[in-house]
Amino acid sequence: MSDQHKQVSRPDPRSVRARLERALAGDVIQRPVYAAYDWFIKNRAIDWGSLFEQGLGQIAHADLVQAHRPNVEIVETTQEVDGQIRRDVRWITDRGELHEWYLGEWHQECFIKKPDDYRIMRRAWEGTHFTVTSEPFEHADEEVGDTGITLGHLGWAPLRRTPEMTVQIEFAGLERFTLDLADEQPELMELLELLTEVTLQKCRVAAKGPARYIKLWENMSIEMIGPRLYRQRLVPVYRQILEIFSSAGKRLVVHYDGKLRSIADDIAELGFDLDSFTPPPQGDMSTAEARACWPEKFLWLHPPLDWFRGDQATLVERILQMVRDAGPRRYCFMISEDVPPAWEQNVPAVLQALDTMRA
Repeated sequence: MSDQHKQVSRPDPRSVRARLERALAGDVIQRPVYAAYDWFIKNRAIDWGSLFEQGLGQIAHADLVQAHRPNVEIVETTQEVDGQIRRDVRWITDRGELHEWYLGEWHQECFIKKPDDYRIMRRAWEGTHFTVTSEPFEHADEEVGDTGITLGHLGWAPLRRTPEMTVQIEFAGLERFTLDLADEQPELMELLELLTEVTLQKCRVAAKGPARYIKLWENMSIEMIGPRLYRQRLVPVYRQILEIFSSAGKRLVVHYDGKLRSIADDIAELGFDLDSFTPPPQGDMSTAEARACWPEKFLWLHPPLDWFRGDQATLVERILQMVRDAGPRRYCFMISEDVPPAWEQNVPAVLQALDTMRA
C-alpha cells in the first residue's frame, strides 16, 4: 500500500476528512465542516488554494458504474458561437435520431420534441447493462486526501436521477414533460417503465462499489412535479433504491435544493439524507424546521447565495444561527449551487465563524 493510500485510510484527526467522517457517524460536532463541490473547483477559476489553506474542504464525486448501451451511438460536436462554446449532441439509433444542444453550460434544446421521440429514447436505453468500477472512486479519494470526502454517484451523464426527474430535466424539459405526464402520453409512460428498470439495475451494480454514500442528483423543488405525483411516482422508486443500498450497507443522499415544505412529512418517512438543503429565500423551510422535521437525517447545508450579497456581519450571524438550529449532530456546510458572491471576503469569514465553534 502506498503512503498516499495510508494517508487516506488514516486521516489526520484534525483534517476536514476526519471531521466530516465523525459528523457522518453521528458524533457531536465541535467544528463544522465547510466544503465545496469538486465541479466548481474544476470549473471556476478562483483561488481555491488560498481557501483550502484557510480550512475549506472538498466534496468529490465519482462514478461507480460503466454503462454498456448497444442500441445507441452518441456523437458530440462543438463550435464557437459569439465567444461561447456550442455543444451539439446526437443520439443515433436504428429507430431514429435525437438532438440536443448547449451554449456554454446552459441547455438550449432538449432531445424530446414530439411524442414519437420518447420511443426513440426508449430504444436508446434498451439492452443497457452496467458493470461496477472502483477506479474512479479510488482515484478521486486519493486526490482529495485529507481535504475532504468522496461520494459515489451514478455519473454526470443521463440517468443520474430517478426516471421522472431524468426525463424532465435531461430529455424533455419541464413544460413538455408536465403536459405529457398529465396526459399519460403512452410513449412517455413506456419510457418511464423501462428507465425505472434500468435505474434499479444501475443502483444494484453501484451498490457493489466502494462508496459508503451514494448520491442522486434530483435537483428537487416540489414546484417542478407537485406533491401528488411525487407520492405517486417518485416515492415508490425511492423505496426500491433505498432497499438496494441499505441492504448493501450504503447510505443514500439526494440533492434537494428547493422548496420542500409540502412534502416534508413524506421525506421524513424516507431513509435518505438531504444534500444542498437551502433555507429561504431559495427554499421554504428554515434549518430549525428541517431539523425538527428530520431529526436523524444528515443535512448537507447550503447557505443561500443571496446571503453573500449583503452585509458580512449579517451573513456570519445567519451561519451561526444555522449551526445552532442544525446542531449538535449530523450536518455540514457546502458550496453546492455556485461560488458565493464576494467569495474572497465572505468564504473566509464563514470559515472563521465556523472555526469559533471549536471546543
